[in-house]
Amino acid sequence: MILLDTHVLLWYRQGSQRLGSRAHGALDRAVIDGEAAVSAITFWELGMLVSKGRISLPDEIRAWRRLNLRQGLTEIPVGGEIAARAGALEGLSGDPADRIIVATAMDGHQLATADRSILDWSGPLPRLDATR
Repeated sequence: MILLDTHVLLWYRQGSQRLGSRAHGALDRAVIDGEAAVSAITFWELGMLVSKGRISLPDEIRAWRRLNLRQGLTEIPVGGEIAARAGALEGLSGDPADRIIVATAMDGHQLATADRSILDWSGPLPRLDATR
């Protein structure tokens, strides 16, 4: 399963050129195979970005979430185990959403991200550089 970081979901759905061709192909295959996922925290993070005027979405956040789930994206809930793991991660930025997304990916998923702090992090995490 490939877990999409928040910005990667936006890039993928908006057809952004920032998403590299290798990453785009991997995400296309994952979506077709039912192997693409996001953490539930991603929709919280997007809602916060919309409310601050930093991004816009084609629909209200809840409708956009439902559309993505209907189109084959799997949502992974944030439970106590993921929350505890996120709080205990060493050497990773203090951003709560990043920590929860990384902790979610550590359940056997590959994380697609362009976040340098995550790509360079020394912890045990399969990563896909979304810019390539």
